[in-house]
Amino acid sequence: MNFDLLRQLCAIHAPSGEEAPLTDFLLEYIGQAQQNWKVKPTILHGDGWQDNIVLVFGQPRTAIFAHIDSIGFTVRYDNKLVPIGGPDTENGYKLVGKDAHGAIEATMVADEEGEILCIDYPRVVERGTSLTFKPDFRETEDFVQCCYMDNRLGVWTALQVAETLENGIIVFSTWEEHGGGSVAYIAKYIYEQYAVKQALISDITWVTEGVKHGEGVAISIRDRGIPRRSYVNKIIDLAKASGLKYQLEVEGAGGSDGKELQSSPYPFDWCFVGAPEDHVHSPNEKVHKADIAAMVGLYEYMMKHL
Repeated sequence: MNFDLLRQLCAIHAPSGEEAPLTDFLLEYIGQAQQNWKVKPTILHGDGWQDNIVLVFGQPRTAIFAHIDSIGFTVRYDNKLVPIGGPDTENGYKLVGKDAHGAIEATMVADEEGEILCIDYPRVVERGTSLTFKPDFRETEDFVQCCYMDNRLGVWTALQVAETLENGIIVFSTWEEHGGGSVAYIAKYIYEQYAVKQALISDITWVTEGVKHGEGVAISIRDRGIPRRSYVNKIIDLAKASGLKYQLEVEGAGGSDGKELQSSPYPFDWCFVGAPEDHVHSPNEKVHKADIAAMVGLYEYMMKHL
């Protein structure tokens, strides 16, 4: 697997609310790459779509949702920080961004509980400036590691699937890390226009005592949300039939674009399917290459058979 595109995706500054730079990158990439895809999709974006992108291939039955935003921080007053989503906090983390005075590379300062956050920087950064972890992409024989694998790896996976996808929808959504807000109106559109009512959530989950590196892509039976079990069972049956390595996840916390689908007024079934990572929401998110391969392979299989 070639991870050059993933490296580029992880380096783009696009925390929740500021997804536009990544949207622009994806539109340029899709515009060029689709020349070599099996099917050229209809591309929905721009006015009325905010910073979201919807790709429609052929006669769709299933939609993949992959959020493009990341966690991060907003500079408040006197270089104090307000979290965007739920980032890890630790003294010494390097944060980057830009205000009207130029590029910023600052050092995080946190108390022992990680509750009082500020940056060590030689000037006052303009209030409202967003900062994200400084990218440091690392690749070994078995692992890839960087900030923002969650969810640039989910986006990367969707782009791999797009290369051979004949029938389906891929949604690049926004705001997921800070409560969502875009999926509901996207769900309305694709349900009313294409009668699509089943979804897969291409996102990254956690390594836990029950979900391990190298044991395959994780299929989530539940997290904070509980999807309809008959649909999840269908996903598990497809995973068995595919011959690909997978593992089952059961959690009581965490969420995804699935919670917006479930709370929408449309009868969407959904299931979270993603590779597990260690060092969640930190500069050092780490994913096993075998789990990435299983994730891409299972998405390709499911989009053909769902």
